Amino acid sequence: MKLGMARGEVYLRVSAIVVLVLTACLVAFDTQTKVLLLSIEKKATYKDLNALKISVYVTSVAAGYNLLQLCKHFPWFRGNFKGSYMCMAWMCFLLDQIAVYLVFGANTATLGASLLAVTGSEAFQWLKVCNKFTRFCIQIASAVLCGYAASIIMALISTISAYKVLSMYSPKWLLRLKSTT
Repeated sequence: MKLGMARGEVYLRVSAIVVLVLTACLVAFDTQTKVLLLSIEKKATYKDLNALKISVYVTSVAAGYNLLQLCKHFPWFRGNFKGSYMCMAWMCFLLDQIAVYLVFGANTATLGASLLAVTGSEAFQWLKVCNKFTRFCIQIASAVLCGYAASIIMALISTISAYKVLSMYSPKWLLRLKSTT
């Protein structure tokens, strides 16, 4: 059971890294240039909206964090750790929770800002940006979907961390799935 759970955690972390890097790349490398008048060009990039910049930073840091967490599954790292297992389990659980909430929050802020770009706001005299930069908006929408997929994967990782922490405090008879009689 422990080997299968560790293997599952490794697969989930690798898939989270891939989806987080994909999200960061979709946002960071998304640009579109339109000619507004004869010689006036406007270029849309992720730097135009603070929520997109924050999304790139948060997803990049979360991918790096998951990459560091993969190191604990290698034998050369496990042998060098001098702290207690309980302390490390709690630290991983809390950091996993923080990572999930940060990625979800940054992604939700990106979604909110993107909806303003799609609908515009007459009260603030903001135009509908996605009417002019359609490809840019479609790529940001796919990045938001990838960000939510990464949040779900990281929430699954967090449940594994929670199980590891809570299994240290539970009596053994509560953790048995089948009776031995």
